[in-house]
Amino acid sequence: MSIRVGILGVGGYGGGEVLRLCAGHPEFEVVYASGETNAGKLLVERFPGVASKLAGLMIEPWNEEKMAGLDLIFASLPSGNSKEAFGRIPSKVKIVDIGSDHRYEDGWTYGLADVWPEQIKGKNRVANPGCYPSAALSAIAPLVAAKMVREGAPVIIDAKSGVSGAGRGGGNTLGFADVNEDVSAYGLLKHGHVPEMTATLAKLGLANPQVTFTPHLIPMTRGILVTCYLPGDATTQQCMDAARKFYEGRPFVRVVDQPPHTKWATGSNLVFVSYAAQTGGPIIALGAIDNLGKGAAGQAVQNANLMFGLGETTGLEQAPLWP
Repeated sequence: MSIRVGILGVGGYGGGEVLRLCAGHPEFEVVYASGETNAGKLLVERFPGVASKLAGLMIEPWNEEKMAGLDLIFASLPSGNSKEAFGRIPSKVKIVDIGSDHRYEDGWTYGLADVWPEQIKGKNRVANPGCYPSAALSAIAPLVAAKMVREGAPVIIDAKSGVSGAGRGGGNTLGFADVNEDVSAYGLLKHGHVPEMTATLAKLGLANPQVTFTPHLIPMTRGILVTCYLPGDATTQQCMDAARKFYEGRPFVRVVDQPPHTKWATGSNLVFVSYAAQTGGPIIALGAIDNLGKGAAGQAVQNANLMFGLGETTGLEQAPLWP
């Protein structure tokens, strides 16, 4: 099988990571790459280390005619840039939207691949979860499914992210001199991921979830660590047992006894979860991912594998980078 792939927004961090994964995927053939600010350049000019078979591919502007001839599109575009345009792409072309425009939109499947793989199989339109929700929901989902999280009290999510989560454009406050030796909170009480996490917790079975989410930028390039404080009465071992049962046989989830490190996941599609709890609560649930891996491109490829009926781990079995 040769699946003809296009990557929209190839010049950004997410699009570039998709390109790297597709270059090593045995079933995917990248035949189209687009990016408005890089149009007219060869891929090798933007990514000097790109695989030789892709080096001569030209980055093009948006071309609906070419996209109509593809089998699969990965879209890594800024919010608001794809909603109307995707409606003009034939329904037979499968799309994984890594951006935020189609999460919980009609006609799109929410692609939390480790939790709901069966819902993704065979679908033509899948919305990738956000990077913070990918980490937080992976840690929380087993406990909600096991009815261990008490309803009616806030779910508190404290998150730390590397600065690549802001995208390659980033803005003028993300230069080295600004982020080095600095930690800052942002998006307080109004972050765009809160509705997504609230909707997913409700779908998992938590009635009327209340989410308090505080993200922080820290001086590292890649990685997310979330620490979630959950209302409930359980022991650490009960939480571990619930997670191991929930994720039994799932290839990309590691339930670990010690608090996870972001570096364990660097360059991979893995998510590490762990728990600490005692009688009387609260329950502490931790999740660690690579924000460009499980938080973006890795999960996007995992979703695409499911959509095409491929082995879920195809093209994703590389070990994390260390150190």
